[in-house]
Amino acid sequence: MPIIESNTVAAKKGKGEIFITHLLTPAEMVGKCAMFASVRIPPGASLNPHQHVDNNETYHILQGKGRYVDNGEIYEVKAGDTTFCADGDTHGIENIGDDDLIFIALIINTK
Repeated sequence: MPIIESNTVAAKKGKGEIFITHLLTPAEMVGKCAMFASVRIPPGASLNPHQHVDNNETYHILQGKGRYVDNGEIYEVKAGDTTFCADGDTHGIENIGDDDLIFIALIINTK
């Protein structure tokens, strides 16, 4: 059973706070991944666009509705949608719904 650690973090200069529950420890990811976690963003909060360097990130939306920014392009995402941010690209997400936006985030190291 993995160790589960809950964190509250400032949303990379976004609005409000985001809540991260790590699903695997660094030891369990053996250097191949930087993060495998459940992320909860309350209504009105956001994770501002940021660049990925030497890794990529996938979000799989479990609940809620969000505005996803992919290299400046804006998309609406909802439960069941999956996004991908390649190494060198930028992305961000904002909760635009009335319920928490919850997704699984996987960051895979590319170097």
